[in-house]
Amino acid sequence: MKEIKAYIRREKAEYVISALEKAGVPGCTAVVVKGVGAAAVPEEEYLSIDYIEKVSPVTKLEIICKDEDALRLVDVIKEVAYSGRRGDGMIFVSDINYAVKIRTGEINDAALVSRPENKRKKKE
Repeated sequence: MKEIKAYIRREKAEYVISALEKAGVPGCTAVVVKGVGAAAVPEEEYLSIDYIEKVSPVTKLEIICKDEDALRLVDVIKEVAYSGRRGDGMIFVSDINYAVKIRTGEINDAALVSRPENKRKKKE
């Protein structure tokens, strides 16, 4: 399994997430973070007393996928997030050694598959 972390422009997040869904990703985590220094998006940076640096809001996407899907998903992110300007972001891919779905106890690749809930029968 692989973990993909992508730091992208905030305004591109909705388009990237939509493209990932079309590519078969059942879900991802999206968090607004602050890029500092060279990671800041020039058009959105501001001075921060907290960091004593220029910072800008950036969206961080986290995706866990099967090994064979990683490069394809990286290509989707890279293509949709691209603007050609400084601050387009970075993508990192790491190995995941073990995963457990808490609710079902499924492990590794089986834990990544999203299954629809069984519909409960109405009480009569």
